[in-house]
Amino acid sequence: MADDQTHIIDEDLPYPQRSGFIAVIGRPNVGKSTLLNLLLGQKIAITSDKPQTTRDQILGIRTDDDAQFIFLDTPGIHQPRNRLGKHMVNVAEQAIASDADVLLWLVDINAPPSDEDRLIASRLQEFQEAAGELPFLILGANKIDCAQDFDLENRILEFRALLRPLSMRKNGQSPYPIMVLSATTGEGVEELLAALTELLPEGPLYYPSEQVTDLSMRFIAAEVVREKALLLLRQEIPHSVAVVVTDWNERNPQMTHIAATLYVERHSQKGIVLGGGGSMIKRIGQAARPDIEEMVGTRVYLELWVKVLPKWRRKDNLLRRLGYAY
Repeated sequence: MADDQTHIIDEDLPYPQRSGFIAVIGRPNVGKSTLLNLLLGQKIAITSDKPQTTRDQILGIRTDDDAQFIFLDTPGIHQPRNRLGKHMVNVAEQAIASDADVLLWLVDINAPPSDEDRLIASRLQEFQEAAGELPFLILGANKIDCAQDFDLENRILEFRALLRPLSMRKNGQSPYPIMVLSATTGEGVEELLAALTELLPEGPLYYPSEQVTDLSMRFIAAEVVREKALLLLRQEIPHSVAVVVTDWNERNPQMTHIAATLYVERHSQKGIVLGGGGSMIKRIGQAARPDIEEMVGTRVYLELWVKVLPKWRRKDNLLRRLGYAY
């Protein structure tokens, strides 16, 4: 990915400087999107307490005095159960295989390594064997603010054991650093940025210094609506929801009309998303509107619809139709 970018040199910053791509990987629900939003100082990635909230790669850009960090927030790596899940894992693995100068592997320090953590370690070993070496790697031990009663030093050793099969880089980076942090409170994040800066290659800016993402406002608005559905709906229903913005009309300098469709897989799910007398879809719209207004900078008239698209998570053509290029 980096090789294909158009280099943009910002004269406000010293040159040469450090710049590069950092793939944020990890199992679902370890705080990758929360960390990205904290690092950028604003929200571009949706978050929830439900696994697999992130479905596509989210690019976030942070430009400091001496470095430009291009973060690739990836879906959680897991054992997929449908075509959507395979798409999500493919997105994450592609970031590891071809896009990143540095890998930031985020784990939850409050629990010992899980089967999904071990799956990621085995994937990294496979990539290393295929490519000869991995990008630089930092393991971020997240959620220290939620730490329970356990031996932190021994827990770090448990995660370090996952890294042991990975060979030392040719330039001698070993052992792989483990940094304790909190994506919620910011503890340890400045130290993480300093470590990342040291690992980025020297080079020009890839993006103007004021830019924070390459995502369109339509995409972010659709994601905000999906986030509120994740927060308000229960059980399996939220994972069956896809959101597409179908109309965006700036009616005047003070008002933007946005129409979006929430797609579900079954008619029973449609009834739940609508709610009695339309109560649930109204709650989703009310929750999403302030976030979208803050992003757009105008008042927003948000019109939401619900439609059934049977088995969309299992069909490649429907995934492409909904924007998940598979």
